[in-house]
Amino acid sequence: MSQVMTGSKSSSRTSWKKEKLKRSLAPYLFVLPNFVIFLTFIVIPAFVGFVYSFHEYDGLNEMEFLGLQNYAAVLANGEFWASLGRTGLYAAVVVPGIYALSLGIALLLIREVRLKGLFRASIYWPTMISYIIVGLTWKWIFGDSFGILNHILNTLGFGSIGWLTDPFYANLSVIIATLWSRVGFFMVIFIAGLQSIPVDMYEASSLDGASRWRTFRDITLPMLKPTSLLVFMVALIDAFKAYPLMFALTGGGPGKETTFIVQYIYEIGFSKQELGMASAMSVILFVIIGAFTALQFRLSKGGAD
Repeated sequence: MSQVMTGSKSSSRTSWKKEKLKRSLAPYLFVLPNFVIFLTFIVIPAFVGFVYSFHEYDGLNEMEFLGLQNYAAVLANGEFWASLGRTGLYAAVVVPGIYALSLGIALLLIREVRLKGLFRASIYWPTMISYIIVGLTWKWIFGDSFGILNHILNTLGFGSIGWLTDPFYANLSVIIATLWSRVGFFMVIFIAGLQSIPVDMYEASSLDGASRWRTFRDITLPMLKPTSLLVFMVALIDAFKAYPLMFALTGGGPGKETTFIVQYIYEIGFSKQELGMASAMSVILFVIIGAFTALQFRLSKGGAD
């Protein structure tokens, strides 16, 4: 009898351990597919690109080790820095624009207004469209000879504008298309941040007789600091990675006016087949973005007060 009871306890303990093991492994099994995708398409290609950056390689012939020669050549490449400068200027306009517009729209749509869901959906909808489709769509709007906007301007007697052939207007077109396609995404992030602010803080501010501007300045903005940091970081990284939209809208033109850094790296790597040089440029771009992100994170103290 005692042996039966002992065996039963041992079996129960074993099954309990198995159940505990299953429960401890379950979370890792859920994230395993994402981890495999991240490892396959992000980590491994990044490592391979880092190795390429020390070699001369055209994708066909055998690699030749060059050490730091590719990096020295990139640092002396004027066109690389010119394209990086154009990208920086684009980011300096787009990132604050995204922040201001998405926060402003979020503040309007966080209130109880009629058709609030419809407005949110219509503003968020462009973020679900491929950048290539966005670029082609706006090309039909801004096209010099076939664009809808120039047709309207001509009809009204104002004359057409070289939206895609004039350097200033080409950059303006790219900025408008970018804002249209990205504001909705960051609007949702800000709405989530606004909803996390305790309501009693606003009630106390109202009882003290604070104006809307003072409430926004002293309560909303400080409480949104972590959300603002996230928006700035993601928007900045997006801006420095910008390529498909510009490629579809302007093709990098007129001339090189809207050829930003990722497109230039692509041209070096795949048009000129200098994969080693393009990889070195990618590593340098990664370091620059990482430095900007770390500086921004440090200045904001990680989003803490």
